[in-house]
Amino acid sequence: MMWGMPNPSSQPGRTGRPPKFSRAEILAAARRVVEAEGVERLTMRRLAREVGSTPMALYHHVRDKEELLVLLLDDYAATAVTRPPLPDDPRERIVVAATAMHDAVAGCAWVVEALTADDVLARSALWYTEQIVDAAVVCGLTPEQAAHAYRAIWYYTVGEVIVRAAAARRRADSGRPTYRERVFAEIDPAELPRLASMADQWGPVTAEGTYVEGLRALVNGLLGGL
Repeated sequence: MMWGMPNPSSQPGRTGRPPKFSRAEILAAARRVVEAEGVERLTMRRLAREVGSTPMALYHHVRDKEELLVLLLDDYAATAVTRPPLPDDPRERIVVAATAMHDAVAGCAWVVEALTADDVLARSALWYTEQIVDAAVVCGLTPEQAAHAYRAIWYYTVGEVIVRAAAARRRADSGRPTYRERVFAEIDPAELPRLASMADQWGPVTAEGTYVEGLRALVNGLLGGL
């Protein structure tokens, strides 16, 4: 049948109805897009092509891209968010909750990309925020200071995940030494003696998983002598 020509089997004057799809089908299609192409490529127009419809039809199910991302994050968090047993010690409770938060986002690049926008969050993931802020208040911070402490921990967590994910992609996509490796190989010992002495070790050492050690140092600094 030619595009724009009437279907002989249909009633005269009627046009075919647009395909029906559920919100679950829209979310599944959106997840395929972000996993394959990244959050930036997810637009209502791109999603409409994925489900074989029009952007206008999608607006019956989701208001805009921001709401779509929130729904995607909630859908992901429903299975990825874990609530580990928390210790009584409030400092250790911060470390355990933040580590669980780190592990929840570390395995999914598009989640990290979406969460870099402060206005987008998964409601079910607020459990981590609650535990960290509450423990900080128990340690002696004011609620405002506890919120600032959480923000510092969140920035550290997201930064660590993003940098590691980017480095892993670069190593996987290139069979040759990275730019950093080439720079370190050419360091002048007379100018930068300490770095020159570690040039061969710098890559392996900085690739080590030290999130928890850095987190403990950050928490101790945020709480000070409290």
